[in-house]
Amino acid sequence: MSFVESEERRALREAVAALGAEYGPAYYVEKARSGEKTSELWAEAGRLGYLGVNVPEEYGGGGGGIGDLAAVCEELAAAGCPLLLMVVSPAICATIIARSGTAEQKKQWLPRFADGSVTMAFAITEPDAGSNSHRITTTARRDGDGWVLTGQKTFISGVDEADAVMVVGRTEDQKGTLRPSLFIVPTDAPGFTRTPIEMEIVSPEKQFVLHLDEVRLPYEALVGDEDGGLLQLFAGLNPERIMAAAMGAGIGRLALGKAVAYAKDRQVFRAPIGTHQGIAHPLAQAKIELELARLMGQKAAWLYDEGDDAGAGEAANMAKYAAAEAAVRCVDQAIQTHGGNGLTTEYGVGMLAGVVRLMRIAPVSREMILNFVAQHSLGLPKSY
Repeated sequence: MSFVESEERRALREAVAALGAEYGPAYYVEKARSGEKTSELWAEAGRLGYLGVNVPEEYGGGGGGIGDLAAVCEELAAAGCPLLLMVVSPAICATIIARSGTAEQKKQWLPRFADGSVTMAFAITEPDAGSNSHRITTTARRDGDGWVLTGQKTFISGVDEADAVMVVGRTEDQKGTLRPSLFIVPTDAPGFTRTPIEMEIVSPEKQFVLHLDEVRLPYEALVGDEDGGLLQLFAGLNPERIMAAAMGAGIGRLALGKAVAYAKDRQVFRAPIGTHQGIAHPLAQAKIELELARLMGQKAAWLYDEGDDAGAGEAANMAKYAAAEAAVRCVDQAIQTHGGNGLTTEYGVGMLAGVVRLMRIAPVSREMILNFVAQHSLGLPKSY
């Protein structure tokens, strides 16, 4: 692993940053507050190939890795346009299908992931399961040549924008044991309904409760084969954490950039406030923590792209934890640096607080990451 990104990766970052600058925070916030979607940005990013950088070339993608997609996600977030569906659709769903899908599923979905013409949500969380995926009660039973899917999911992002949802359910094997399985469910399938969840976060992407009431699916809706559900699931969760870390890093950069610009310009007692260590040192500390988080994110992406799933799992969890903490610090210090202006709409800093605070909770909570590290990295007894 090199600590200097390749020329191709740096060029990709520059190009995506330029695209993000054409839209910027004002565009993103206006869309969020008006209840609209960032469809124009998504479509242009797809047309330019940025949403498909990790899709294999044979399906119209860029043939790159999750590190390339994470760079796209980070740069758009740093430009003020953190696209949550990037974490879900091209990162989780496209990765799972590329690694584990059938030949027909790859042919059907990957070209459209590559050009951004399709979006797919991802549904694992349930009201009564929380972080315990072993308590998932959404089940699929064989019925003739297909499946019947029943259950409920909650806090599922972007369902109103998605063409389909990749649903994590459980199927029964010949011994009667329930095992995880993944299904592609069209959002217009009979028996599939959604209920919006009112949130206090400024974001164009909405959250939903999903109701699956005897949803009938063809056999081909099952992703991959019946025996690979758990491995397929984790093939998508590591990219999810890597992308979440990238988004956190991008938002941290955005907030820190605003704070530094303000500290250079704002004058009190005849000097810019940035000359005072009470302002400068917390910003410097935030910068250090942010760069450390970015390094761990790049390590996790490198390990994943090298095929080291176990190493990537540890690093991805650490990266997500570090990026969330760094982003919270960057945003909080940006608000403090701005004083009262930090909570005004004009300066666009305060609205970031809810977004980064959520990153401590989702897609995996900081407590569950600490549990993972304690058990798997330190070898301590399992605590839950």
